[in-house]
Amino acid sequence: MRRTALVAGLAALSVVASGCGIFSDDEPADLQVYTARHYDLEKAFEEFTDETGITVEFLDGDDAELLERLKKEGKDSPADIFMTVDAGNLWNASEQGQFQALDSPALEAAVPEDLRDPNGEWFGLAMRARTVVYNPDRVDPADIDPVDSYAALGDPKWRGRVCMRDATASYTQSLVASLIDLHGRERALEIVKSWMANDVQIMSNDVELLDAIDSGACDIGISNHYYVGRKLDEDPNYKVKVFWASQQGDGTHVNISGAGVTTNSDNAEDAQKLLEWLATDGQSHFVDNNFEFPVNPEVAPVELIAGWGEFKRMPVDAKAYGSLNADAVALLGEANYE
Repeated sequence: MRRTALVAGLAALSVVASGCGIFSDDEPADLQVYTARHYDLEKAFEEFTDETGITVEFLDGDDAELLERLKKEGKDSPADIFMTVDAGNLWNASEQGQFQALDSPALEAAVPEDLRDPNGEWFGLAMRARTVVYNPDRVDPADIDPVDSYAALGDPKWRGRVCMRDATASYTQSLVASLIDLHGRERALEIVKSWMANDVQIMSNDVELLDAIDSGACDIGISNHYYVGRKLDEDPNYKVKVFWASQQGDGTHVNISGAGVTTNSDNAEDAQKLLEWLATDGQSHFVDNNFEFPVNPEVAPVELIAGWGEFKRMPVDAKAYGSLNADAVALLGEANYE
């Protein structure tokens, strides 16, 4: 009843059913997924349905919107899984009591410890590196600092040459939260102010940023790696390359897309099966088309990004990304980073 009642209320957002088309009110899917992740979900869910017979439909929106919806719906929510981007968002959802703990040896074996909740409430499913990107015609990679590549973009030699993502992006906020966690607030503020002193160009999204580097409008910046993968897949001559940041220091900043079974799910058993499948047999279906890195170390990344070589990643600290988010936003404002 609660599923049927909500289906009519979802028209404002995109609902796509996997396995057998759009489900009618009298034939709801076995699983309902609320997701802030928008990349190739339908294909992955269709594969899961083909293999298990468990049908899935999903509602997409932004993280905050969907989390608020979950909270307002409470026990009447039809959602079985909440899937989001950014480890801080996963931590926040857990702090607000939206996930239930799972006992899953399969997930614990497939997902590295720092990419999952210590109490089993959520699990990372895809990794995205937020790293330095550059135009190889205009930048010698030997000039990029290998110890602290992020802070070094404040070096005066990069003045007028740097592009970065806007302050409202969760990726920017979590990167700055990680800098606060690593270096303390005072040093993190110095780093961000040094970027601004270099007349950094602020872009509304990573695609715009990469196109600016490709065209020569700027020379270097910070982007999620998978956007570069997409661009190079479309055009092998695209003039942007990835530089794995801080390989002689703390490592490249990595974030995750992940999910958990909702507290009020009425089909937690099948929901757990979907998460286990996404982390194991379904890993490639979930990450390959978006050129993300698998969380499961037993699964190889797609050839294009594997060709960029292995890299040392900074450990993911979901609690830091989430608990320091407000500090990161305030710091960006103080530095006049917009």
